[in-house]
Amino acid sequence: MDAGLGFLLARGGGRAIRTFNRALQPFGVRSRHYMVLLVAIQAGGCSQRDLGVALDVDPSVVVSLVDDLEREGLVRRETRPADRRTRLVTATPAGLDLLDRLRALSQRVDHELTAGLDADERATLLSLLRRVALG
Repeated sequence: MDAGLGFLLARGGGRAIRTFNRALQPFGVRSRHYMVLLVAIQAGGCSQRDLGVALDVDPSVVVSLVDDLEREGLVRRETRPADRRTRLVTATPAGLDLLDRLRALSQRVDHELTAGLDADERATLLSLLRRVALG
């Protein structure tokens, strides 16, 4: 098959998401939940609007994901001190603990997905994907 770059990226991305979601099942979350936790923690709290921009998803999807995580006690919505109209999504201690465990799981999935590559090839792939995905 003579597949183009877009097809191969989509196929690889789909495989990565399916594999990661299967690994996440015992934790009751999916890859999008992981990304919300990751972005919110790295930012030290993040508005839902900013989460949507960072994840490139519709605001209604962000609300649903944050609702899921809040229901599980993994995040909370806090008032931003400088602007009380804006609510920040921040991780709870349980969310921080879960993210630590999920980061290790994510690394194992990454190694599984790239098992056919040596260390230099993995590093090159990661560098190139960052350039393509993040501009």
